[in-house]
Amino acid sequence: MSTMRIGVFDSGVGGLSVLRHLIAQLPTVEFVYLGDTARVPYGNKSAATIAHYAAQSASFLREKGVEMIVVACNTVSAAALDVVEAVAQVPVVGMIEPAARAAIELSQTKRIGVIGTRATIESRAYSLALYAHGGTTAMAVVEHACPLLVALAEEGWVAHPATYAIIEEYLRPLLEVEIDTLILGCTHFPLLADAIEHVAPVTLIDPGYWAARQVQRMVGVLSPSGRGHVLVPPVEYYVTDIPSNFAAVARQFLGFDIGQPHLVALDSIVPSS
Repeated sequence: MSTMRIGVFDSGVGGLSVLRHLIAQLPTVEFVYLGDTARVPYGNKSAATIAHYAAQSASFLREKGVEMIVVACNTVSAAALDVVEAVAQVPVVGMIEPAARAAIELSQTKRIGVIGTRATIESRAYSLALYAHGGTTAMAVVEHACPLLVALAEEGWVAHPATYAIIEEYLRPLLEVEIDTLILGCTHFPLLADAIEHVAPVTLIDPGYWAARQVQRMVGVLSPSGRGHVLVPPVEYYVTDIPSNFAAVARQFLGFDIGQPHLVALDSIVPSS
């Protein structure tokens, strides 16, 4: 398994929070990360555009010889996972299913909240997955779009008074129905987990963590526990644009510096199944 390559892609840098979990859970795997930073955000794009962008990303990773793809983007997972599966022709893991199963298992009251981008929330992908796996009419799912939290996370305002105020405003309708579990349905939101938990002391579900757990089970790689010091595995980083704050934002998500990523263009890629 030491030579296995897993592709990870997101609409931008938020997927690095998922990559961090994958690195921790899969210490012997090589990763190829692709961030479509030139066309971010996907959350306010049409379903057709999201599907086209996702197909191009999957095609790029397929050309890199990956043996599995992790869709480290809730928006793509909600709107175009089937497109990625058709193009990739390797196993594909998204964010929705692992998080939904974890939320059902961990929720005591089965009153579950979901926050994410507008595209993710409007797709109702989490609601559909939760009700499909929950199998009970007693379940209550409340979803709410929180687009401002993405900018706050990238700005590093993880404990700013404005962040607490905005989170409180966003979560009010979820807390009114007394949720006990909250799915962080955007890869940026785990950066704000402490602030979210301060406003809403509930069980938080980080889809990236649970997706990494699923990948670990699928490929059979041992976790680093009990193995002593584990070196960070080799990662190839590709982006479609390098914003001026890229290095700082990447460090926030990963906890270490990644150096200069490779700059690539996806516009010319014609996806093929």
